[in-house]
Amino acid sequence: MQAIKQTIDVENHTFNVVLPKDFTAKRVEVIILPCNPEDKIFQWQQMESARRYDEYPQNPEIALLNEDIMKKLDSL
Repeated sequence: MQAIKQTIDVENHTFNVVLPKDFTAKRVEVIILPCNPEDKIFQWQQMESARRYDEYPQNPEIALLNEDIMKKLDSL
């Protein structure tokens, strides 16, 4: 699965998303959340996220499904 996260400015109740040329999906799921500028993402979190994103194409088995995570949490 390829995920793209962007912060986009909304103007006149609309916005555009420009996808990378190598994005080949024909159908996507869009989730729109308000972005609070006061919500700070720490630099180490950004770097770790970027590292995992870059590593995924070579090692897709590192991805965890939400269902699997929830099962693990339920079993604790």
